[in-house]
Amino acid sequence: MAGPSGWRPAALNNGWVYCDRVRAGENGRLLSVVMAERYRHSSEQTWLQRVAAAELSCNGVTLDKDRILAVGDVIHWQRPAWLEATIPDQWETIHDDGDVLIIDKPSGLPVMPGGGFLLHTLTALLERKSRSIGEALAPKPVHRLGRFTSGLQVCARRPDTRAELSKQFRPEGGCRKTYLAWTRRVESLKQGQTLMVTSDVVERRHPLLGWIWAPEPKISEPLRKRLSAQTAIQLRERRDVGDLLEVLISTGRPHQIRIHLAQMDCPLLGDPLYLSDQELCATATPGDGGYQLHAWRLEGLRWPSLKALSLHAQPPKRLADGDAS
Repeated sequence: MAGPSGWRPAALNNGWVYCDRVRAGENGRLLSVVMAERYRHSSEQTWLQRVAAAELSCNGVTLDKDRILAVGDVIHWQRPAWLEATIPDQWETIHDDGDVLIIDKPSGLPVMPGGGFLLHTLTALLERKSRSIGEALAPKPVHRLGRFTSGLQVCARRPDTRAELSKQFRPEGGCRKTYLAWTRRVESLKQGQTLMVTSDVVERRHPLLGWIWAPEPKISEPLRKRLSAQTAIQLRERRDVGDLLEVLISTGRPHQIRIHLAQMDCPLLGDPLYLSDQELCATATPGDGGYQLHAWRLEGLRWPSLKALSLHAQPPKRLADGDAS
C-alpha cells in the first residue's frame, strides 16, 4: 500500500539469493576472506557469522564453517529479509503508446535493484502495477537514472524495443540527454558560453565499496579502469548560492555528470560523495542523496511512436525556484 503523499513506507522484503563463482586469483583462499574483499560492506567476521547462521553454501552444500576455495566453486548467499527504505512511488507519465513508456521519475526512487533496494524500485513497481491490471508485458527500464536524479526515464514493454532503444543510449547511439544541475559557482563560465569536459571517468578505490567510478585524482593512486566521456556545460542561471547549469551528455558513463562537475571543481551542491579537488568522501556512496540533478530533455531518440514527441520533464520545484533550504 502506498504511504502518505505518494510515498511507500519502509518495509521488509523476502530476502535474496546472491551467486558468486570463484576466480583464478582466489584459488586456495578462505571463503570469509574472499567475500570480504568482494563486498567491502561486510568484514571477514561478519561473513563467518553468516556461515555460522547457515546462510552460505558452496557447490550446493550448506556450510557450517569457513573453507578453502577452489577455482570454479559456486557460492550462494541466502540473504535474510531486510528493511528497504521509504521511497516515492508516484510519477507523471510523459508518454505511453502501449510499448514505450516514458515517465518523470521522482528523486529518491531507485530504478533497478541494488544498493540495498530490491522491491522498492521502479522496476518492481512497474511489474506490480502491470500484474494488477492484467498486462501481459510489464514496462522495464531501458537505461538507469541515479536514485536521486529526477526526470525522464525511458522504459519499454517489448524486449526488442528495449534492445533497440538501449543502443541509442550508448555513446555512438546519437541520443542527446540534457540535464539541469545545481552546482557551486563556475567562475570561468559566462552566460551563453559552452564548456566541454572530456576527462575520463575512472575507477578508484573506496573504503566502503572497494572500487567506484570517480574523477581522475589530483594525486597519483591506483586506478582499475577508465572510460572516455564527454559533457557540455552551459550557464542557465546564476544564483546567490551557486549556478544552475544545462548539462548535455552524448556518452552515458556511470555518474558522469557528478564526476565531471567535480573534476571541474564545481561539484553538485549537496553531493555527499564527489567533493572539491577531485576528492571522495570515505563515508558516502554513489547512492546517497542531497544533490539536485534533473534529466530535463531527451532528443534524437528514434522510434516510430516517438517521431512527433519533444521529450521534456518539468524540473522539481526546489530546483526551479532555487530553494537551497
